[in-house]
Amino acid sequence: MMMSQASQVNDPADVSIDLDTIQAMDETERQAFLSGLPWQPVSIDDFKALSKEEQLFRIRHSAAHIMADAVQHVRPGTSFATGPATEHGFFYDMVSPEPLTNDDLETIQSHIDQITAAKHAFEFATIPKADARRLFKGLGQRHKQDILTKIPTDDVTLYRHGNFLDLCAGPHVPLTSICANMKVLNLSASHWRGEAVPSLTRLTGTAWAKDKDLNRYLEFLEESKKRDHRVLGPQLDLFSFHPWASGALWHPHGVTLRHTLMDFWRKTIYNKDYQEILNPQLYRKDLFETSGHWDHYQENMFIFRDEQNEPDFVLKPMNCPDTMLYYKTKLRSYKELPLRIAEGQILHRNEASGAIHGIMRTRNFVQDDAHVFLTTEHVHAEVQQLMGMIDELYGLFDLTYTVSLSTRPDDYMGEKHVWDEAERALEEALQSTGKAFEIDEGEGAFYGPKVDIHIQDSLGRRWQCGTIQLDFQLPERFDLTYIAQDGSHQRPIVVHRAIFGSFDRFVGILIEHLGGAFPTWLAPIQVTVLPIADRHADYARQVAQQLTDQGIRVDVDTASETVNNRI
Repeated sequence: MMMSQASQVNDPADVSIDLDTIQAMDETERQAFLSGLPWQPVSIDDFKALSKEEQLFRIRHSAAHIMADAVQHVRPGTSFATGPATEHGFFYDMVSPEPLTNDDLETIQSHIDQITAAKHAFEFATIPKADARRLFKGLGQRHKQDILTKIPTDDVTLYRHGNFLDLCAGPHVPLTSICANMKVLNLSASHWRGEAVPSLTRLTGTAWAKDKDLNRYLEFLEESKKRDHRVLGPQLDLFSFHPWASGALWHPHGVTLRHTLMDFWRKTIYNKDYQEILNPQLYRKDLFETSGHWDHYQENMFIFRDEQNEPDFVLKPMNCPDTMLYYKTKLRSYKELPLRIAEGQILHRNEASGAIHGIMRTRNFVQDDAHVFLTTEHVHAEVQQLMGMIDELYGLFDLTYTVSLSTRPDDYMGEKHVWDEAERALEEALQSTGKAFEIDEGEGAFYGPKVDIHIQDSLGRRWQCGTIQLDFQLPERFDLTYIAQDGSHQRPIVVHRAIFGSFDRFVGILIEHLGGAFPTWLAPIQVTVLPIADRHADYARQVAQQLTDQGIRVDVDTASETVNNRI
């Protein structure tokens, strides 16, 4: 969105934006007209007074504008959607008359460097929303027009630097030169306003306060690429991908690794008094209407319809509703509680195509799921046991973790006083473990508060894997009861818990965390026998068989190469 560099502070009432006038102007006239808006500079003193974290946020937010400015030089007429700051940088979604390609990134970076070197001032102006709609329509910015329809206020804020104008609430840096340590990284497809088919290009970049921080992050990205499970997995012959498949095609070595991990999981939970069940994958929608998932999770379900095109069967996206059915198969006694029920079943979730990422985020996966039926008196001890299991299992892979307690979300199910009781019980249980934890307000599941376990890998990245969720709602909705010691019928509490989370995702995390160098007990091949010459091949196979008989996973490498090359 090109405009004049001139700056003049006027009263908003002095400027009236007429659509026909804007559209009839040539670029020079339009720039002169826009210069009459009530622009004010971003205060340098205010920026300096901010914390380093707040400054970095502004740098990244402003970097998104600078990148969009650069794109406008490379693809004039681009329509810009949204461009926020992110944890490590920023992105901007857009549509260009001619789609951007990877070949354009170097040119865009060159324009970025020119814009930051020019030390343009960031300025802002507040104008009536109606004027802004006419302005951006005249500029051909259809996505900004759409955004304006969703803004509830009568006035909106514009920001500009140099010749670039944008609709934005801010805040920004005083000068483009403050964003000198920024780099455009890649482009991908993106969705606009819930569209089923991606219609936007997402250009992603990173920005830092200091040059050394930028270089350190770029080195981190290079190491991440080397460890990318989508690259290492096929190289290690664990799995491959195909555009026709909804997930990975698991090879024999990958299946061995999965089974080894799942066997270890089973051994661990059986030692903790868990029982395992196996339920169907396909259920009538009535199950999920009863559980509440139909109202809160329907958009993520794979639904089969009947002859009248009415929803009929659903591929289950989680194990909890049908585990409630198992509980109800017989009358339960307080003597059975805590009753620990595990199920490692395939789940299906209708994830958006843009969210799919290798084996980390898939539409079908296996989860180390379990549900514990218990009473209020059991909660503290159960959470302590679960945290001990988390220490044990994550410690095998040198994974450290942090803990957060997520509380009632806006779309919660049930009564507020029940939620208050559940949150209090879970918080007290966490406190009893001695583990430090943070509170994430409003991030709980719709049926109950939860503890989220965020592991940190060898590259310093955080992944949410384990979870402990306290649920008072499903026992109520499924009318679960047990016979108490006094003979009365009482309602149990349910603890939903997973430690690995998705087995698929956890394998992907391990690949990148370990760089493919699995511990011997988990490695698909634990020993490789190398015959020195062809005449030794039969003997090598005999050795391999003896090792196999001892339960060791072994391979014989008879390739016609030197031993050094095979090693």
